[in-house]
Amino acid sequence: MNVSSKPERTRLSAEDWELAALQMIADQGVGALAVEALARHLGVTKGSFYWHFRTREALLNAAMERWEQYGEREIIGQIEQIADPRQRLPELFRRVAHELQPHRVYAALLKALDHPQVVPVMARVSQRRMEFLTTVYREAGLPPAQALNRARLTYAAYVGFLQLNFTLGLPRLSHEEFDAYVEHMIATLTPA
Repeated sequence: MNVSSKPERTRLSAEDWELAALQMIADQGVGALAVEALARHLGVTKGSFYWHFRTREALLNAAMERWEQYGEREIIGQIEQIADPRQRLPELFRRVAHELQPHRVYAALLKALDHPQVVPVMARVSQRRMEFLTTVYREAGLPPAQALNRARLTYAAYVGFLQLNFTLGLPRLSHEEFDAYVEHMIATLTPA
């Protein structure tokens, strides 16, 4: 039998499953994450899933870890490389403002804080982001207490904006309005 005459089957990596899981979480929430639905979406059998993961919970953990690492590597890691601490905050705000998919995942995870796998990830991510913001504010010249308070305010504004937009669908901003909002945040939250 000539193997090359068979239609080639799609081979998915663990990364493919994780990215599809993150998309499903962003679109439908953690509770909607299901192996059968993902397999259907990806056009493969469930057997492909079990090649990489033992359970749905293992996939959820791997997907959240991928999301968390993206935030560390692509956002925090790159912002930390900016030499001038006063330039880090504006760049952080502008970069984060245009990263839609990670925000949609974050908002979906916020809605799932009653899920035992989600809580430790969100606690760890929030703690790391608060530490990062506090450090950036300290390096920009704020005293420790002010840096911590400004970091809290900044993070609360971020989470609040996500809740308004992804949970409540408010406010509906045009691209111009959103860009103006980001610039307002930069002017308001960046030390002079």
